[in-house]
Amino acid sequence: MDTRIIQAAESRRDDMIRFLRDLIALPSASGKEKEAAARVKQEMEKVGFDEIRIDRTGNVLGRVGNGAHVIAMDAALDTAGIGDPDLWPFNPFRGKLENGVVYGRGAAGGKSAMAAMVYGAQIIKDSGSDGDFTLWITGTVQSGNCDGLCWDSILKENVLDTVPEAVVVTAPTNLKICRGHRGRARFVVTAHGASCCAAMPERGVNAVNTAAKIAMEIEKLNAGLPVDPVSGKATVAVTRIDCETPSTSAVPDMTRLFIDRRLTAAETAEKALDEIKAAIERAGFETGKDADAALDVARVQFYTGCETQCECRFAGWTLGEDAPLFAAAVESCKAAVENNPQTGVLSISTNGAATMGIHKIPTVCFGPADETFADTVNDQCPVDHLIKAAAFYAAFPAKYLNAVRK
Repeated sequence: MDTRIIQAAESRRDDMIRFLRDLIALPSASGKEKEAAARVKQEMEKVGFDEIRIDRTGNVLGRVGNGAHVIAMDAALDTAGIGDPDLWPFNPFRGKLENGVVYGRGAAGGKSAMAAMVYGAQIIKDSGSDGDFTLWITGTVQSGNCDGLCWDSILKENVLDTVPEAVVVTAPTNLKICRGHRGRARFVVTAHGASCCAAMPERGVNAVNTAAKIAMEIEKLNAGLPVDPVSGKATVAVTRIDCETPSTSAVPDMTRLFIDRRLTAAETAEKALDEIKAAIERAGFETGKDADAALDVARVQFYTGCETQCECRFAGWTLGEDAPLFAAAVESCKAAVENNPQTGVLSISTNGAATMGIHKIPTVCFGPADETFADTVNDQCPVDHLIKAAAFYAAFPAKYLNAVRK
C-alpha cells in the first residue's frame, strides 16, 4: 500500500463528498446531462486541469499532462430515471450522507467515479509528476441508451487529437478489477392484432394477448442459453411493453415488446434474433404475419441538440491477463486498495463496448460502489470507496508507464 497517495486521497475526502452530492442533486437522465457536464467542467477548472473541452455531443473532457502515452479514464454522466419516487427510502436527488455512505441516483455509477477521478487527477498535479503521459478524464453522455456511442463519436471525430493507448472505464466494480463483460443487443417484437369494441372481444385479435404469450416463450429461452467460462451466462429479458389501441374500450391492434439480450463471446445478434423468431413460432404465431422481430434502432438526441441513430448491438470484450494494462491495474490496486486485488468481469455493459469491443483499445474497468445498487432505489456509494478509487486513479498513470516499459 502506498501511504503517501492514500493520505493525499484522504485529505480530499470532504471535497469529493461535496462534489458527489452536488452531482447527485443535478438530475441527468440520458439526453439531459447538460447541468451535470457543466458542474464537472467547473470542478475541473477549480482543481487546475491543463485543458477542458466539451465536444459536439456534450461529453466533457479534461486533460492533465502532455506526455507521449495517452491514457483515458471514463465515467458516464447519464443515469437511469427514478421511476416511482414513492418507492425511494430517501430523496434520490439530495445526496444524503449517512454513516459513511452517500445515497442518491448515480451514486453507484459514474457520478461517484467522476468525483474520485477529478481528485485523483488533482493528486497527480499536486505531486509534481512529470511522467511521460497525457491523462484525459472524460464525463460521457448517453451511455445508458447506447453503450459506447459517446466513445465511438470521440474516436471517430478525433476529439482527443490522439487515440488513447489505454482506457480505464470507471464502472461500479466494488473496487475490483474487471477485464470485460458480455455483449448486448436490444430487439423489438411487434405483435399485430385487429381492433374491435372491447364489449365483443371475440370479433377482434388482441395484440396484448399475442405479446403476452410470446413474452412467456422468450422468458423460457434463459434455461438453454450458453455459459461463457470468462464472461458468464447469456441472458434474455423483456424490459418494456408498449401498446397502441384506438381507446381503452377497444381491443388493441398492436403491442411492442422490447427485449434485452446479453451475449457471450461466441454469440451474435443474428443468432439471438433467430432464437426470438423461433420463440414466436413456439407461442403459436407466424413470424412476419402475426408478429415481427427486429434489432432495435434507437433515435438518440443529445442535450447539445444534435441527433443520430444507433443500431442497438454492443460488443462484448475481454482483456487478457497478460496485458500491460491489466498489470498496471493490479499494481494500482495494490497501492490504493489491497495487497491481493480481486479480479473478474462485470455483469453490466459499459462504454468499453466501443473502446475495446469496436476500436480494440485495451480497456479495463475499475470503480467505486457495488453494481448491485446501480439503477435501484438504494443507489449508494461508501465514502471509503471514493478515497480508495481516487488513490487508484492517482497511482495508475505511473503504474501504466512501468508496465509498458517492461
